[in-house]
Amino acid sequence: MIKLFISDLDGCIAHPFISPDWEGISRIKELNNLSKTDSTIPPLTICSGRPLPFVEAVAQWLDVRLPMLFESGGGMYNLQENVLTWSTHFDEEAKATVIELKSWLEDNIISRYSGTIAEFTKFTDAGVINPDNSKIILMHKDIVNHVHKNYPNFEVHNTEVSVNTILKKNNKAEGIKHLCKKLNLSTGEVAYVGDTGGDVEALKLVGKSYAPINADSYVKEIAGLVTAEATLGVLEAYEDVISSNRNQKG
Repeated sequence: MIKLFISDLDGCIAHPFISPDWEGISRIKELNNLSKTDSTIPPLTICSGRPLPFVEAVAQWLDVRLPMLFESGGGMYNLQENVLTWSTHFDEEAKATVIELKSWLEDNIISRYSGTIAEFTKFTDAGVINPDNSKIILMHKDIVNHVHKNYPNFEVHNTEVSVNTILKKNNKAEGIKHLCKKLNLSTGEVAYVGDTGGDVEALKLVGKSYAPINADSYVKEIAGLVTAEATLGVLEAYEDVISSNRNQKG
C-alpha cells in the first residue's frame, strides 16, 4: 500500500508564471481531505526546490497536513505545528559555500542575463529564476562549469525557469528518506511525482513514481508511469495510486 503521496511543484502541481488550473487543484485538495477518513487514499505533501514561502502557500491551497520539503530537501516545515527544521548535513562549511555561490551568481549570472533574479529567501540553496528558458539553458551551462570546478560537494539542477545549486546530501531523495523516518514509513510506501533532473533520485527511491507528459525526456524514461500535463498529471497519478491501493485491499 502507498501511504504517502508527494508531488513536486513547478511543472507538476502548476506551471510557473501562469495562472494555476484551479479546478484540478481543487480536486487534488478534495482527495487529500478524503484521506482523513479513507485509508486507501494516502495524504498529500510537497517536495520542491522552491523556497519555504512559496511551498507553504501552495500547501495552504491543498490543505497539506503533513511536513513538507523545500529547497530540494534542505528544509522541512510542519504547517500544523509551525515547526521548521534544516538538514543536519547543512553545516557551517556548506553555509559559507552557499554565501559564496550567491555572490558569484549576482556578479556573473544575474548581471549578464537580463530578467534574472535570485531566489532571495533561500537558505541552503543558491538559485536563480528567469521565465525565458533559452536563458536558463545558457545559465545552467555556466553554473555547472563553475560548480563542478570549484565545489565538488554541490550539484546543479535546472527546471524550465530556474537553476538551483544544492549540497549533494540535500537532494530530494535524502529529504524524502528523512521525512519517511519522521513519519515511520518505508520509502516503498511512498509515491512521488517529478518532472526535472532534481527529481530523478527521488523517483528511483520510491514505491511508485510518476512524471507528467511535460517532464524532461530522461525523467519520463525513469518514471513508472507518464501522466497528463502538470496539474492534471498529478491528479491522474493520485487517482492511480488510490486505484492501486484499493485493488491491493481487495
